[in-house]
Amino acid sequence: MTDWVSTTCPACGKPAHRETDTMPQWAGSSWYFLRYIDPHNNDKLADPEKINYWMPVNWYNGGMEHTTLHLLYSRFWHKFLYDVGVVNTKEPYAKRTSHGMILGDGNEKMSKSRGNVVNPDAIVSEFGADTLRTYELFIGDFEKSVPWSENGVKGCRRFLDRVWLLKNIVVDGDEYSKELEVLMNQTIKKVSNDYETLKFNTAIAALMTLTNEFNAKGEITRKEFRDFLIMLNPVAPHITEELWTQFEFGSYLNRAKWVEYDEAKTVEDTIEIPVQFNGKVRFKVVVDRDIEKDALHDIIFAHKDFEKNVGDKSVFKEIYVPGSIYNIVVK
Repeated sequence: MTDWVSTTCPACGKPAHRETDTMPQWAGSSWYFLRYIDPHNNDKLADPEKINYWMPVNWYNGGMEHTTLHLLYSRFWHKFLYDVGVVNTKEPYAKRTSHGMILGDGNEKMSKSRGNVVNPDAIVSEFGADTLRTYELFIGDFEKSVPWSENGVKGCRRFLDRVWLLKNIVVDGDEYSKELEVLMNQTIKKVSNDYETLKFNTAIAALMTLTNEFNAKGEITRKEFRDFLIMLNPVAPHITEELWTQFEFGSYLNRAKWVEYDEAKTVEDTIEIPVQFNGKVRFKVVVDRDIEKDALHDIIFAHKDFEKNVGDKSVFKEIYVPGSIYNIVVK
């Protein structure tokens, strides 16, 4: 627009240039997702057909510091474009989430001036890219700010080292072992749900627990190892892809179908029932999940700690909350 930019100064009459950068930088960030739809269009902001196909944005995620102003500006901008007939939706996003901030030492925001910035390249060089990725997802709740911890990084590296060593206890088997069948189904259910709801830290915690159970048992079937690698792959893609290849599970892990669980097999066959005496838990019993009250009564009254909790008193009342607690009132 040289004809418009080049002008004459109204004050002195000399050649001048009009200022073109007249809006704060947030103006561009308020509608860039619309331009992504049709970035090479020289006639319009975006082709209406493409806007109708792509909008609204399904899921918009951003930093916590942008939750208020950027969200306000982008919605205001979009509503104006809707009013003048450029876009087809009143709101720009169907869903908006915000992630927390990773803080430096002393719970302060990382900045060059404070000298507390963590260089990710240095972490990758010393501990590996998978360790950095795992720690960033495990560090805390997705939406909350959390301080960086060098010990936390080392802890995630130790976890991945244990994962790598699992290959030494893998045995043949195309099914889950009886001992781990319930835990495998429970873990698949939890990890799947946690990934979908951005609860990455608790998903990783479940995979750490499963790893510990593998080692405690001393062996895992190929089926268990295969499904474990699929669950861990979004967190640690390099190590899991390498192990997948070594065990010749076929094609590439990142193309594998996501694991499924059997809801019926996420429930334990046995449950632990706390036994209270006058409102205080004194011992617990492990029984079949569908045990009848009379049978549970007999087990509790035959327990080695029953008599000492009754003493010279007598049982006045028994209250059983099925599947939860058994309370005995003594007088």
